[in-house]
Amino acid sequence: MEVFLREILRVYRKNVLFSRHALNQMNLSERMILRREVCEAVESDEVVEDYPNDPRGHSCLLMGRTRNGRVVHVVCAPKGDYLAVVTVYAPSLLEWEPDFKTRRRA
Repeated sequence: MEVFLREILRVYRKNVLFSRHALNQMNLSERMILRREVCEAVESDEVVEDYPNDPRGHSCLLMGRTRNGRVVHVVCAPKGDYLAVVTVYAPSLLEWEPDFKTRRRA
């Protein structure tokens, strides 16, 4: 996992591309997540879930706190010379434990 995280940070420093889905999620009126906040979350580099068998390529869910203390989840994947941001959201306590790293069981 450490090697994968290093690869994420390496390509993140080169370029970050946001999927249409990620941008749509960031722009929902109840969320309004800024690109800066996504970058702050990626820089926190805490992997919550790893998706090595994702059909679109190895990806993971990162959790980070922005400078303002907001918790943000980012699903991303390194793609050669850029980091693909697949989706972004502010996790809810309805779905996550208070640590925002553990999913609540249904």
